Amino acid sequence: MSFEQVLNKKAFINGEWVDAKSGNTFAVTNPATGDIVANIADCNADDAQSAVAAAKAAFRPWANKTAKERCQIMRNWFDIVMTHDEELAALLSTEQGKPFAEALGEIRYGAAYIEWFAEEARRTYGDIVPSHKADARILVMKQPVGVVAAITPWNFPNAMIARKAAPALAAGCPIVIKPAEDTPLSALALAQMAKEAGVPDGVINIVPTSTAQVVGDVLTTHNDVAKVSFTGSTDVGRIIMRNGAQTIKKLSLELGGNAPFIVFDDADIDRAVEGAVASKYRNSGQTCVCANRLYVQAGIYDEFVTKFSEKVAELKVGGAFDHDVVLGPLINKKAVAKVEELVGDALEKGASATIGGRGSDKGELFYEPTILRDVSRDARVLREEIFGPVAPVIKFDDEADAIALANDSEFGLAGYFFSNDLGRVWRVAEAIECGIVGVNEGVTSAVEAPFGGIKQSGLGREGSRYGLDDYLELKYVLMGGLAQ
Repeated sequence: MSFEQVLNKKAFINGEWVDAKSGNTFAVTNPATGDIVANIADCNADDAQSAVAAAKAAFRPWANKTAKERCQIMRNWFDIVMTHDEELAALLSTEQGKPFAEALGEIRYGAAYIEWFAEEARRTYGDIVPSHKADARILVMKQPVGVVAAITPWNFPNAMIARKAAPALAAGCPIVIKPAEDTPLSALALAQMAKEAGVPDGVINIVPTSTAQVVGDVLTTHNDVAKVSFTGSTDVGRIIMRNGAQTIKKLSLELGGNAPFIVFDDADIDRAVEGAVASKYRNSGQTCVCANRLYVQAGIYDEFVTKFSEKVAELKVGGAFDHDVVLGPLINKKAVAKVEELVGDALEKGASATIGGRGSDKGELFYEPTILRDVSRDARVLREEIFGPVAPVIKFDDEADAIALANDSEFGLAGYFFSNDLGRVWRVAEAIECGIVGVNEGVTSAVEAPFGGIKQSGLGREGSRYGLDDYLELKYVLMGGLAQ
């Protein structure tokens, strides 16, 4: 299968490739070159209504399949994705810009969710609870919630869809997916492979659009949508919560992050540097869990900054298919402008760039990997999600200071710290206010682990055995009249 054979330009509704009802299209461009990759069906509210109707019709037949049947179809899906992982990675790199090796890793990571939840489909166990009456029995059943709407971001256009669609299908729920405007091609390719795997018509529907709010409003307010799963900004998450409140929808919200990355003076500094590079510069810093604020204890601050700068200087910036590239472009001009504003604000408030601090000569959407030292504690770069390859490094005094700084945020998605003191490891892991903690590790994502945040970073968990629960409802059944 070639690149062109996984490039789809139409919406996918009820198992068919269809044009938008309006006939409109929108352009998907390669952020590294600015070239148009394809013109895609531009769905509107009517298309979204059709997709929800198709999902509703598919719900009962899909839910009524045995768990083993759903498992086998999903396993087929996983096998097809893995067979064509390189074509999917090339497509992802072209529409999103991340280096091919990183894109290939994302495809395999996304596929792992399909495999995991294929297996979990057969483990949706209920309970028999000791009864309060001798002639009665209490049963607790788990049943699929119903039609799911998923709204996904551009930074992981394959994995974020797999992470939502896989548990939905495993639970017995059909899904309507609105991919990000910048990166709809990966979603459409996954739908193509799901159809080849035997996923029935209407169980997966994809509605690409350039009018996210119009389609999003349909999906988040529709009476026939039982659950909404969203990954994106906290501001949009608030809108989805308000919309979902009208019909009391079940919600999963994976929202903004402002991850602290703490290095204590008893840490292995070289390991901490490696962790910082891996966490901060993956996908050019365009991840919700990447290190956003680096706090380093005063006694090792200069040594850390020096070693960190030396390592970052080795990172190569360029197009997705260039040799040894680690950092690709940012997604669009708006993203570049925000990074420039945050860096400018930090420099005005006394910070200095040990490396980078400017755009790259590779193109208008490229930005040099940047380290800012001596950053003022009131700089915007410490309060706002950067979503770019910029690492602000701040000095702290002691453990209490580090914890206070780490928790001084409305967000609580991910946090990282490095220490070889076992007592400190326990204290800090328990004290950091976030849903994910990496201890002496800069990358934490794994299908076996629950992914999600607290505070204004969201609701619910994705992945792991806990991730299926968000797509299931509990039903209590009291069976009486059983006296002998």
